[in-house]
Amino acid sequence: MKTKKIVFTLLLMLVIVWDSASQCSMCRAVLESEQDQGQAEAINDGIVYLMAFPYILVGGVLYVVYRSFKKKKSQQNS
Repeated sequence: MKTKKIVFTLLLMLVIVWDSASQCSMCRAVLESEQDQGQAEAINDGIVYLMAFPYILVGGVLYVVYRSFKKKKSQQNS
């Protein structure tokens, strides 16, 4: 039961996305000084996408490990 709560919490944290300003201070200063705010938003989106892929990969690996342990456990009980 506790494992299900942990897995649910981790999945919930991966699904919920908070709006954040994900820029270094130098990038932020350069982009705020420009007139076109679309470029700043595009850089923010790019940073968020680059940050998301490692979490997705780690989540996939953890899911495969979880399934393998679950499969081993069900084979031992049979």
